[in-house]
Amino acid sequence: MKIAIGSDHAGVDYKAELITFIETLGHELQDFGPANTDSVDYPDFAHPVASSVENGENTLGILICGSANGVAITANKHQGIRAAIAWLEEIAALARQHNDANIICIPARFIDLDLAKKIAATFISTEFEGGRHANRVNKIACN
Repeated sequence: MKIAIGSDHAGVDYKAELITFIETLGHELQDFGPANTDSVDYPDFAHPVASSVENGENTLGILICGSANGVAITANKHQGIRAAIAWLEEIAALARQHNDANIICIPARFIDLDLAKKIAATFISTEFEGGRHANRVNKIACN
């Protein structure tokens, strides 16, 4: 699977570790940056990740910032994106199963790296359940 990944300065270290970890699971990642911990504006990285998922260049996306709120708000401005914040594996699974989330947003300042890896792996490996959930997901977009 092709997966987009990006962060802000607070998520750079986790991003690097997640890339290595997710590649060992057999997935291809496209890193949208940043490359170091210098202060940056999260929308500059969240928008390209969201666009790449929205246009089908990547199947799923992962965004990491301090609280995950900024990147989630930014990504969700894109009509084809359903970005969910997850701080537990169960939330990541439910975001995929019930909401067909296509971007997971991870709060680097509030969880440890091992949990971030578990959240990412759960998100990637979980399928959308469809059924009654599809009706709800189909009502999300503003037309």
